[in-house]
Amino acid sequence: MTKKVFKSKRKINDIGVTNDTLVGRGGMNLFVKYLSSVDIYPLLEGSFGNMRKSQKGLPVWNIFKQIFCWFYDGTSRHLNYFDKLKVDEGYASAIENGPDEMASSHQIKRFYKSFSWVCGGQFRKILRKMFIWRLRLEKPDVIDLTIDTMVMDNNEALKRYGVQPTYKKVKGFQPLQAIWNGKIVDAIFRGGKKHSNYGNSVVNMIRGLVQVIRKEYRETVTIIVRLDSGFFDEKILRECDKLGIGFICTGKMYKGVKEYVGVQPQSQWKSYSNRNQEWEYLEFGYRCESWEKFYRAIYTRLSLEGDQMLMDFARPDNVILTNIGVNQEVLVNCNTKAVEKRLAKTETIIESHHMRGADELPHRGVKDFGFEELPFKRFVSNSVVYYCMLISFFLFETFKEDVLEEVIPVGSYATTVRRNALDFAAKIIGTGGQLILKVNQIVMDTLRFDILWLRSQTPIPIVI
Repeated sequence: MTKKVFKSKRKINDIGVTNDTLVGRGGMNLFVKYLSSVDIYPLLEGSFGNMRKSQKGLPVWNIFKQIFCWFYDGTSRHLNYFDKLKVDEGYASAIENGPDEMASSHQIKRFYKSFSWVCGGQFRKILRKMFIWRLRLEKPDVIDLTIDTMVMDNNEALKRYGVQPTYKKVKGFQPLQAIWNGKIVDAIFRGGKKHSNYGNSVVNMIRGLVQVIRKEYRETVTIIVRLDSGFFDEKILRECDKLGIGFICTGKMYKGVKEYVGVQPQSQWKSYSNRNQEWEYLEFGYRCESWEKFYRAIYTRLSLEGDQMLMDFARPDNVILTNIGVNQEVLVNCNTKAVEKRLAKTETIIESHHMRGADELPHRGVKDFGFEELPFKRFVSNSVVYYCMLISFFLFETFKEDVLEEVIPVGSYATTVRRNALDFAAKIIGTGGQLILKVNQIVMDTLRFDILWLRSQTPIPIVI
């Protein structure tokens, strides 16, 4: 039998070393240009600049820049990876640093460990500043916020302070987060055993966000907060009433509620449907025994999924509580009567409640962008890593909106963005006293790299 020979026409016969400055993360420079253009560094320097005790060390803003780029790179979650980046001349050039400006893993660790217990308040102020920045750009008349917790699974990590059993039956952290338009705009880093409604954290977070919105964005704006059953507490609902904002909260399915709706005639039920599903719903007043007032309740039960009719025992029933339509102050700032009428409709409230599932997508997004297992044993150091991850993720989301929107869908996760807009080879050359980033023609054409490069330098900056 004759052996068939397979021979490439462009066979590589040897290997060698080049002195050219090459980088495998050619898209990193777009992100670095964007960070500088939105003026995030003055915000960070104003909050944490006094941490630098000597002029010999790296500036605080430069360390933050390298941390943000490390998150965006996503190659490794280990801090030792900074040692590899330190000796990579191409990477240093891509993030516009000299070799002497690159931080080692020891410098990064010392930086994380230098923060105090009260640093969380400063990071939260930065998140809120960024939140107001996007509100001023998008100018919404109705602000829909979601309050939720996110479990960070540290079950396989070595012993960490604050790693405790969570409701998901893993040990980890469980920060409380406020979500708006796919972004985490406020957060409190907490241990795993801190349940959703632990202490006064939720009330204080809602109160703080409402004050910031009305002071720095617009006093006359409609605000609606979505909550799941873990936040089913009169003190939270009462605080929303006091602030004049709406809430849409998943109620708890107590026996009395089931008994009440079970005896209501079919004629009292109405129907609501979207493209694939149909629900029956019933409205009534709801008040727990210890509560002072009644709230508007909407009991929903799924009756049709696709073309399949569901039996009673298979129906996922829900009871939704809201003060919309009960507290007149909630919708008083609507710009038209038509908007006020639409927001008060039962179907609109049910639709908003169903968006709770989509509201949790940022949890998946931030985990895909960063990681769950935090590197330090100390709680404060881990909280700094967490807040840096949130700020990086916020900037990543705005980077997609301001720079990449025409070439990559805004809803894409970090893995997709990295494969398309970050992971391509580039060459950096110096000529005439300038550094020039060169990419091949395919990248230039498919990504419209020249347009992205200009866009990364012209966003509307954060106003401090």
